[in-house]
Amino acid sequence: VLTAYIPMLMDTGGNCGSQSSVTVIRALSLSEVNFSDTFQIIWKELRVALLCGVCLAVANFVKMMLVDRLLLGNTALSPLIAAVVCGTLVCTVLCAKFVGCTLPLLAKKIGLDPAVMASPFITTIVDALSLLIYFAFSKSLLGV
Repeated sequence: VLTAYIPMLMDTGGNCGSQSSVTVIRALSLSEVNFSDTFQIIWKELRVALLCGVCLAVANFVKMMLVDRLLLGNTALSPLIAAVVCGTLVCTVLCAKFVGCTLPLLAKKIGLDPAVMASPFITTIVDALSLLIYFAFSKSLLGV
C-alpha cells in the first residue's frame, strides 16, 4: 500500500522545488535579489510551502479516504497510512521549497550559473529527502 504513493510524493517535491528555483533564478537574473536576501527569501518560500503543503495534504487525505478506500474498496488503506502519506507530503513540500530557493543562491554565490545546475540537483536532493521522510514516518507511526 505504501509504495503506491511514492511517485506522487516524489513528483510533488520535484515540482515544488523547481517552481521555487525558477522564481529565485528569475529574480537573480533581473538583479531583484542577491545573496544578502537569503533569509527573507527562505522565510517567504517556507510560508508558501506550509500553506501549499497543508492544502495538498488535506485534499490528498480526503481523496485517499473517499476514492481509494471507499470507492475502490482498498480496505488495507487506513487513516493512519493516509496520515503518514499526508505528513510526508507537507514535509516534502517544505524541504523542496527550501532546497529550491537556496541552491540557486548558493550557485550564484560560488560563481556557477544557477539556471544550469539547479534543476538536476534539486530533483535529486528532493527525491532522496522525500523517500527518507516517508520511510521515517512509516517506521515511526506504522512500525514498518
